[in-house]
Amino acid sequence: MNEDIKYCASSFLMYRTIIDKNKCFTKKFPLYKYEGKYPRIPINNSLELYDTLKQQMEEIIKDKKVALALSGGIDSAILAKMLPENTITYTFKCVVPGKEVTDETTRAKVYAEQCGLNNKVIEIYWDDFEKYSPILMKHKGAPIHSIEVQIYKAALQAKEDGIDVLIFGESADCLYGGLSNVLSRDWTYGDFIERYSYIMPYKVLKNFQLELEPFKNYTTNDGMVDVHKFYSNIFYDESTNSYYNACHTAGIECFMPYANTFMNVPLDYQRVREGENKYFIREIFKKLYPYLEIPQKTPMPRPMNEWFKDWNGPKNEMFWENCAKDMTGDQKWLIWSLNKFLDIIKK
Repeated sequence: MNEDIKYCASSFLMYRTIIDKNKCFTKKFPLYKYEGKYPRIPINNSLELYDTLKQQMEEIIKDKKVALALSGGIDSAILAKMLPENTITYTFKCVVPGKEVTDETTRAKVYAEQCGLNNKVIEIYWDDFEKYSPILMKHKGAPIHSIEVQIYKAALQAKEDGIDVLIFGESADCLYGGLSNVLSRDWTYGDFIERYSYIMPYKVLKNFQLELEPFKNYTTNDGMVDVHKFYSNIFYDESTNSYYNACHTAGIECFMPYANTFMNVPLDYQRVREGENKYFIREIFKKLYPYLEIPQKTPMPRPMNEWFKDWNGPKNEMFWENCAKDMTGDQKWLIWSLNKFLDIIKK
């Protein structure tokens, strides 16, 4: 593994991950790489998806004590129906004093009550990010995605509760057409680079490198990007690795049944664009919860706009002064996270 801070910093800003796994920030903290032990199962319709999820859940429950990260969405709600009564579930609630932010606990409680589960709320504060980020970064050998702090705190609670395996509904969105905004139109190569990249490195770093191979690999001869395949591979790897890193840092097994599958038929873009995203998963949800409306999709809550409202940006010499000015809260998090990890390396 070769040390290459310029490449790694640039890749993290663009993709939230290091694309070239042969490179690292520093050999002192080698890049964390999890090799999945479950072969991905081809899925052709909603019935196959349901049967596969149920089979996986039955297998993991058979020998181990499990808990579920239960959000207000439909992906984890489906998994909740497959758990024994009184199984513990955890729902995240970010707390910003004096501010009302996204709260999934009410909806999650409905699912838990319908399934007879024991729902616990994990409150998340900015202090948790300050406290746990360095631990997660050292284990990962890189800056982290903001969801890792929530997952890590839940994993610590799960260990305290005697849980062996923490289950997540992760990857359903990227594998089954849940990312409605980006799937709402066709994308050319150049436009998609600008749309997908979290931060273009030249806006932040004095010395940068553009890693464009992932975009090229999913662009057809007519210059159009196969967005669903891109998300099913590039985004999938980045996202699942964040969950594995957070759980394994806490010393608990991470299990994601959707992530062990892949859509084996072409995504019906028309259905997605007409408002029926994740149509396989919607079909399952309607059968399991016939009297509940399907809620609007909300990302895992993390109120970065509030937490970074008064942050003035990084002081590391690698960054342009005022580079965080006019960035969104989520973008500021990436800069903060990169700056924090560079400080760790320096120390």
